[in-house]
Amino acid sequence: MYLKKIDGPRAVTLPDGTVMTRADLPDPKTRRWVASRKAAVVRAVSHGLITRENAIETYGLTDEEYGSWESAVATHGEAALKATSLQRYRQL
Repeated sequence: MYLKKIDGPRAVTLPDGTVMTRADLPDPKTRRWVASRKAAVVRAVSHGLITRENAIETYGLTDEEYGSWESAVATHGEAALKATSLQRYRQL
């Protein structure tokens, strides 16, 4: 089996004991960002699977957009990435 040469780890172990691999990340052509996809990207960056710059470039995000996801997760948890929750948390 041939493995493509990549920078960084192929898999990381999350604090809950689960293993996250690059295969768990959303497709680079993703256009519809649901909360679970956003959370997967933020988790991958925060645990060192990919770099922030790599995530921004791969998924065509702006630095501000990714930063808002990251701050929402840090402040309120992954539930804050849902569109309905986003409206609620912005009011706080």
